Amino acid sequence: MLPSKLCLHTFYTAKMVFLPPSCAGELPAIPDNIPISEFMLNDHHGRNNLQDSRDPFTCGITGKSYSWPQVAERVEYLARAFAKEFNWAPNKGTEWDKAVTVFSVNTIDTISVCWATHQLGGMVSPANAAYSAPELKYQLLDSQAKVLFTCVPLLSTALEAASLAGFPKDRIYLLEVPTQLTGDTRVPVQYKTVSQFIEAGQALPKLEKFHWEAGEGARRIAFLCYSSGTSGLPKGVMISHKNVIANVLQIVAFEKSHRDTLTAPGGRPYTEITLGLLPQSHIYALVVMCHLGPYRGDQVIVLPKFELESYLTAIQTFKIVCLFVVPPIIITMLRNHDICSKYDLSSVKSLYTGAAPLGMETAEDYQNKYPHTTVRQGYGLTETCTVVSSTHSNDVLLGSSGVLIPGVKVRLVSTDGKEITSYDTPGEIMVQSPSVVLGYHNNEKANKETFENGWMRTGDEAIIHLSPKNTEHLFIVDRIKELIKVKGLQVAPAELEAHLLTHPAVADCAVIAIPDEAAGEVPKALVVKSASVEKDDERTIQSIKTYVEEHKARHKWLRGGIRFVDVIPKSPSGKLLRRVLRDQEKELRRCAGAKL
Repeated sequence: MLPSKLCLHTFYTAKMVFLPPSCAGELPAIPDNIPISEFMLNDHHGRNNLQDSRDPFTCGITGKSYSWPQVAERVEYLARAFAKEFNWAPNKGTEWDKAVTVFSVNTIDTISVCWATHQLGGMVSPANAAYSAPELKYQLLDSQAKVLFTCVPLLSTALEAASLAGFPKDRIYLLEVPTQLTGDTRVPVQYKTVSQFIEAGQALPKLEKFHWEAGEGARRIAFLCYSSGTSGLPKGVMISHKNVIANVLQIVAFEKSHRDTLTAPGGRPYTEITLGLLPQSHIYALVVMCHLGPYRGDQVIVLPKFELESYLTAIQTFKIVCLFVVPPIIITMLRNHDICSKYDLSSVKSLYTGAAPLGMETAEDYQNKYPHTTVRQGYGLTETCTVVSSTHSNDVLLGSSGVLIPGVKVRLVSTDGKEITSYDTPGEIMVQSPSVVLGYHNNEKANKETFENGWMRTGDEAIIHLSPKNTEHLFIVDRIKELIKVKGLQVAPAELEAHLLTHPAVADCAVIAIPDEAAGEVPKALVVKSASVEKDDERTIQSIKTYVEEHKARHKWLRGGIRFVDVIPKSPSGKLLRRVLRDQEKELRRCAGAKL
């Protein structure tokens, strides 16, 4: 018997719309007149009671932890101190007047800085900790940042970027990190720290209460996250307060039926200990780990970066129940099973992966090695403020990105613009959701290409497949868009191509993704050599690789190599024919016996 939902589809003649299944739950009303900080810091908006909640953020290296009352107090003191230091007020100016960039490894204070900024009506633009100085310079300028928070390990890069951008050094401040990350390097006295802001805030008067009209939370930007979207150079994604609040409530509603079956000692609401390893600048971590987890009372164990043994030690020490990871971490665990087996990982009941698709074979391999752990997968984008679909605990189908969460509608459209009206037929994913963002900052061309008549074009190709339980599962097939994902981090071919074309040996070029067992994908450059280039190909290749490594973040390096070609195939309009190049590369790999 087919799901009753299919009956609804018969009413859509021009557009076949896929909807969440009944097991996904009901989405409650989404407040649109409060900032995220108000939503997170009190019990008035459906969140888990503060007294029944675990410490929201705990350092996985030192064990340092803050309770909810401490976090709320620290946010208040930070907001007061920011107001005085920067001459900001809750009800004066726009979010662009109070733009803060955060360029740091993960810390237990990062989100407090964000919420304090939100209390003042400001916005936060998280920057990837792997950025080079020119990349950070671009974001500082494009986001119109007024303040920069960084950390000692990244201070030299931040200072170089500030110099390139003409950004004032007296507006650079420090998030504190464990001494294990700084070594003998002391905190420079000329840079004020979060702790010093908090100390100053204790002696300052309370701020005036912010006042937002209905709908203001849907219009005001909370985060300006950078994404390459469906193509091109990084663009600032304008994420409203309501977008984040909506996705948190969507996921809570989606998982309510499962969590309601679980209880904590004394009959209190169920909460769990989760992993906070993924970069807090990435939308996956920013929403799911930094907001969803604390909202429902979970404890997030914060780690600054992935190192296998420190990661395993944190799981064993803190008895982590849920691992939020990306496929390369899963692959690393499988390839180093002998090391993993030395640690007690029995506390882990759930592994949740996202940012890039996890293949069915890899999921099965992990499930076989860790049978007590449920492997779950989700799909989403920065432009959808994270989750669109997720594995439901009662309907696990390995290789699937799960079912649609409450409030989401999806269409699939073929490359020639026709609506997909059948299962197992690939098409580009089009999304409607209350979490779909406001658009791209200062980029009307990209907005027109991506946001169309209330639908968001994802650039991802998928099929809808009916599971044994008669529910519609989303399977990601390919990316129509040009993005390359290296360990879940985005690499825009256009960005690398623009850089390569400034090298004297490069007359023309194209960058494509090739498979990599550890990273998922890595960039490879197809290069047409300049007429004047020397004949020593190996020397030229090394020169081009070094040129990229000196200017770009590590995940953008040409780890897939460089191949010289006579011509880059292009359409009559001049657009690169990447699919031709990918097919050529795939055939070369097949002939060489490599994995496809």
